[in-house]
Amino acid sequence: MDAIGRILEFDWFRVFEFLPELGKGLYYTLLISIVGLLIGFVLGAIFGLGRISKNKFLFVLASIYVEVVRGTPVLVQAIWIFFALPIIIQYNFDPIVAGIIVIAINSGAYIAEVVRGSVDSIDKGQIEAGRSLGLTKNQTMRYIIWPQAFKRMIPPLGNQFIISIKDTSLLSVILVPELMFQGRLIVSNQFIAVEIYTAVALFYLAITLTLSLILRLIERRLNY
Repeated sequence: MDAIGRILEFDWFRVFEFLPELGKGLYYTLLISIVGLLIGFVLGAIFGLGRISKNKFLFVLASIYVEVVRGTPVLVQAIWIFFALPIIIQYNFDPIVAGIIVIAINSGAYIAEVVRGSVDSIDKGQIEAGRSLGLTKNQTMRYIIWPQAFKRMIPPLGNQFIISIKDTSLLSVILVPELMFQGRLIVSNQFIAVEIYTAVALFYLAITLTLSLILRLIERRLNY
């Protein structure tokens, strides 16, 4: 009861004063998540197919990409891309561009494994069936294997999308003005940590719950 009493003592209405700042952070969180995941999906599809390719060069290249990215923390990747890479290439990234690159590269590696696993899970007899119908290898992949594999990708892809959205909160260390960055900025000036960080958490919860609902609807529709 004492804990509940202390919670009620906080000035929760002060959160409304800072909705414009939090809204700005939400905008950049969604922007980086959507653009980064779209690019990540393309990378994941390319490198995922590379992981099952019979071409040794493509297989090795895809394997190195996946293992390096999955073997390093996303926070380290963000810091390296924003602070170290510009020293090498002599070009400074805008924080938002750097954030999109981080989410794209990181999610792409995990999506590549989702793609590889989904395609590998399709019965090899499906390929033979496609060949018996006179389809080429590419046509078999496009019209028979990929549609079936895509249905199996939906749950793990949804999980990866949610993880990547939450990973954007780490981008505040490279000055990306996303939700967590705005929250920390407000708290450092106003000293209302409980109210603001609770609001930030609720924003993330709303995003992930909405995404989960959309993915369930897509999954249900594809199963019909």
